[in-house]
Amino acid sequence: MENSSLRVYGGVAGGDRQAERRAQFVAAGFDLLGTEGALTVRGACKAAGLAARYFYESFADRDALAAAVFDHVVGEIAETTLAAVQAAPAEAHPRVRAGLANIVRLVAEDPRRGRLLFSPKLNLPVLAERRAASARMFAGLLGAQVREFYGAGRDATLALDTEFLVGGLNQTLTAWLDGDLDFTEEQVVDRCTRIFVTLSG
Repeated sequence: MENSSLRVYGGVAGGDRQAERRAQFVAAGFDLLGTEGALTVRGACKAAGLAARYFYESFADRDALAAAVFDHVVGEIAETTLAAVQAAPAEAHPRVRAGLANIVRLVAEDPRRGRLLFSPKLNLPVLAERRAASARMFAGLLGAQVREFYGAGRDATLALDTEFLVGGLNQTLTAWLDGDLDFTEEQVVDRCTRIFVTLSG
């Protein structure tokens, strides 16, 4: 017998409605984490305009929502950055600059992204775990791009370099977004591009 929660209602299948509600909660969680820094199930329900029973159809608890919000933002950044790199001329400098410009623009144009990715005030353990995992993921993506571009094989030096570059970029953007570095967005991109090209080459 078909589960009533998955039946068609108003021309929309139950699975689609559930996906829409999940997206509403992710958007609400993003706004709460990125502006107020506090996230609760009750607050997410209020911001999404949905009942608690709908929250629990997609998330086990507050931490599960926080993880989903983080993954959504990082996924967006990774996808658009790879697209920007692939669309750039097949030379080291323009490709590196295209990728970095995309990352810097995304975190600069929406302060919620920067807060979620870098702010020490958001100290949920699940976010700390996600930040560490995303740094490793971006280091892996950078390493893959370097190997593809230069035809290099896997080696320990490349792994060290990519970890250093990604960690350094994270700290640089943290300081810049906090106002500790007096540079324009373009200056940040230009300087970081020079560092990346020099080391990755």
